[in-house]
Amino acid sequence: MIAYIIRRVLYAIPILVGVNVITFLLFFVVNTPDDMARMFLGQKHVTQEQVEDWKTERGYHYPLFYNMQEEGADTIRKTIFYNKSLRLFIFDFGRSDSGRDIGFDITQRMWPSLAIAVPQLLIGLLVAITFALLIAFFRATYIDYWAVVICVALMSISSLFYIIGGQYVMGKILRVVPISGFETGLFGIKFLILPVLIGIVGGIGSSTRWYRTIFLEEMNRDYVRTARAKGIAEQVVLFRHVLRNALIPILTGVVVILPLLFMGSLITESFFGIPGLGSYTIDAINRQDFAIVRSMVFLGAFLYIVGLLLTDISYTVVDPRVRLR
Repeated sequence: MIAYIIRRVLYAIPILVGVNVITFLLFFVVNTPDDMARMFLGQKHVTQEQVEDWKTERGYHYPLFYNMQEEGADTIRKTIFYNKSLRLFIFDFGRSDSGRDIGFDITQRMWPSLAIAVPQLLIGLLVAITFALLIAFFRATYIDYWAVVICVALMSISSLFYIIGGQYVMGKILRVVPISGFETGLFGIKFLILPVLIGIVGGIGSSTRWYRTIFLEEMNRDYVRTARAKGIAEQVVLFRHVLRNALIPILTGVVVILPLLFMGSLITESFFGIPGLGSYTIDAINRQDFAIVRSMVFLGAFLYIVGLLLTDISYTVVDPRVRLR
């Protein structure tokens, strides 16, 4: 098992390095530091002296990969690649183009993102699995048919419709929850109810349909037919045997998104005015703060790879056959 995990970790390292290098090339070769300075300062009435000052203040005045004007280790250390790219591997995000500490901002903004993402994941998972089990229990009936139709319809509706419609109905007409805003502590729960509810409703269609497919596939296996032949009740077969074995693919989908919960939702946080990492990224894009965008791209790639590693590790726990590969 340990050898299997080590192999997976070694596979992940070149992927993360490749993502980092490609991101660096996109931000500093395709889009040069001069271009970034002019976009940040404004295209009109910007002198070359102002551009150079802006680059010097933010460490963009160094050569890209190799500094021929220095000696020894400084030929590598005093480069943009070392300061803006390699340091990301030790999670030294540095400062944004506007002068803020990116690492501090991330630690502060991850909690509002988690406050929405965690209950949305847990409640949504419970609701989707429950509905999928009921649909599978009434398979090949009108309940199954119309449930699939409703799931497809829910999947086809844009998330913006749920957000705008939910804000209008729940916040403006019924006035049961605030339309937007955020507070810490227990008083902040009222600001989380609507985005969490909308997130659950928006994802229940695709999740329920996927889990239904998994349950139906398990119900056609030999061990299920054997259990039925022994006279075991259908409810017992469904909840004791089918659900237990279907947890392997379900676990895959859940574990892989766990690290991404930190990243927040770009659309939800922006529409509800929640100061999470999603809105942090959107604001950085609007302000053309490329340091924040680079850091969030790297962090997102790192967390996604961590999710894949956790998925592989969870496989070794729930399926002993994986350990032999």
